[in-house]
Amino acid sequence: MTRRVVITGMGGITALGSNFDEIGAAIQAGRSSVRYMPEWDAFEDIQTRLGAPVDHFEVPSHYPRKMVRSMGRVALLGVRASELALADAGLLGDPTIRDGRMGVAYGSSSGSLEPMLALARGTAEGSTFKGISATGYIQAMSHTAAVNIGLNFGLTGRVIPTSSACTSGSQAIGYAYESIRFGRQNMMLAGGSDELTFCSAAVFDNLYATSLKNDAPGTTPAPFDRDRDGLVVGEGGCTLILEEREQALARGARIYAEILGFATTSDGAHVTSPQMENMARTMRLALDDAGLPGEAIGWVNAHGTATEAGDIAESQATLATFGRALPITSLKGHFGHTLGACGSTETWLGIEMLRQGWVAPTLNLVNPDPRCAELDYVKGAARPLSIDTFMTNNFAFGGINTSLIIRVG
Repeated sequence: MTRRVVITGMGGITALGSNFDEIGAAIQAGRSSVRYMPEWDAFEDIQTRLGAPVDHFEVPSHYPRKMVRSMGRVALLGVRASELALADAGLLGDPTIRDGRMGVAYGSSSGSLEPMLALARGTAEGSTFKGISATGYIQAMSHTAAVNIGLNFGLTGRVIPTSSACTSGSQAIGYAYESIRFGRQNMMLAGGSDELTFCSAAVFDNLYATSLKNDAPGTTPAPFDRDRDGLVVGEGGCTLILEEREQALARGARIYAEILGFATTSDGAHVTSPQMENMARTMRLALDDAGLPGEAIGWVNAHGTATEAGDIAESQATLATFGRALPITSLKGHFGHTLGACGSTETWLGIEMLRQGWVAPTLNLVNPDPRCAELDYVKGAARPLSIDTFMTNNFAFGGINTSLIIRVG
């Protein structure tokens, strides 16, 4: 017997704020979080100088030093987002989350960079131990956010670390959903976080995938636009609290939304070249998992990174799946590509927008690329939209695809 899975808490840290009132107002005002990064001028080989940092984030004053020692920025963003989500769900400090009923599914593209650099410097100087600290490995390991979340909130259920680049957050939500649906847990804390560093920008820069509009940061990235020139890397963290529906109702929890379907697949073909057929297959599998026809979906929250191959393949896969020009938005024009955080952040914001009856435009999208499929691209301004069910998709390097179907209310 399968069980229904609902979302009862949400919290996040983004470059446009840490609560939806603030973020929603920024989106409606057409604000971009992309800016020039002068600190990257020291790295001459990097062509892009654009990023979307969370400039307002500070370590909360109530976090003791002992707690913070094992956390780099990746874990800090994840732990703080999780604290906000637990509080939102009315579960912060509740003993029921510590008795094994709540597990963790959380992801990032990697751990924090600074301890890795310290180790590299020590190695280059011929003294490896010079770069090793007692907690450096904990900060650098790929499951640093999942581990620190479990430690700091006393969670003793299953731990599912998802380190799958741009699908880390959405895979975490999907695996958390399956854990509850099939009776392995009653509650799951799920999401993703990532930090912005020169290294993450350099990786995409070397692949000729970054925007070079360094003199016009407010005009880029431009997903699906004919004049787009690449992505901009951002950062953030977002956590959702998932619960078995009957338990949530019994405790009087506020239910934001229900997860109806999930699918994840591997292309098995190429490390960086998106496969349109497998993107479409993932969307169809999610619909099958939800037991819904394509007509039930009223809006697609797209991955939409503003890369040439990615935008074209994703848009064509979306049209192939639904067979109609349904509304579609990418939020990366506002936040850049937040890597491991994008899947959970986009799910959170999609739910919040539809609860208020509107969806965001794709910022900087003016003229859709004719090579992209003929979809109803939301552009220019926020659009009123009274629907309850949407699909949110993410597609990662390595050929990892995810699709989630959410019903609001």
